[in-house]
Amino acid sequence: MTSGYAGGNAAVYEQMMGRWSLRLAHSFLAFAEIGDADSVLDVGCGTGSLSFSLADALPKARIVGIDPSQPFIEHAKARGPHQRLTFEQGDATALPFADVEFSAALSLLVLNFVPDHEKAAREMLRVTKPGGVVAASVWDFRGGLTYVRMFLDTAAALDPAGEATRSKIYGMPLISSGELAGLWRKIGLRDVQEASLTIRMDFRSFADYWEPWLGGQGTVGPYAAGLKGEMKSLIEHRLRLAYLAGGQDGARSFAATAWAVRGIR
Repeated sequence: MTSGYAGGNAAVYEQMMGRWSLRLAHSFLAFAEIGDADSVLDVGCGTGSLSFSLADALPKARIVGIDPSQPFIEHAKARGPHQRLTFEQGDATALPFADVEFSAALSLLVLNFVPDHEKAAREMLRVTKPGGVVAASVWDFRGGLTYVRMFLDTAAALDPAGEATRSKIYGMPLISSGELAGLWRKIGLRDVQEASLTIRMDFRSFADYWEPWLGGQGTVGPYAAGLKGEMKSLIEHRLRLAYLAGGQDGARSFAATAWAVRGIR
């Protein structure tokens, strides 16, 4: 498994995270600066947010997306045929590609979920040509992902299982400043640069915020989907109050920040 969504429901994932991945993909590509790369690998492509953004940005390039989840791969394929864009099921720690096959290798919001993230990073390096860009991003769960932090802090205050979930998520690797850059330098990449990228997550209502959690996808989804009875009602009530923040139900916009890193082989 290479992500927190492996084997999941693609439609639920799109509602939970796919819509935000697409927004972040544009900022991430601008940061990665892959130039006129003629072949790019998208590691942990999910339902294809970064892959399709790459195809739009590089009209002549060969783009390959790889992900462990067959439902996600099928969903990406169903989004429409694209002559230069292909999707394959596979493992980030054992990429089924030749050495120096791609001009660049990118990964969006995946590496912190990979148990052996160093091996995955080395695989990205292996398949990239000399002089090519290797770049990745992960959410800043502790300090930059407002909509998740609001949920987890509420749950942790009310439920021991919520506190355990928060501790587990904030204990993930690579989610703090400097960790991605340290990994990139460790595997031998040069000219390493790290940055924070911020987008806005816009919700139409509390229901638009709350209901996707119940599908069981993502980092908090399994905990939310497992809530029952009084505890579920209590957390939903308190979270509604946090979302409303003294106002009426309706649209809200939350900042969401990711760490990003790039380096040159």
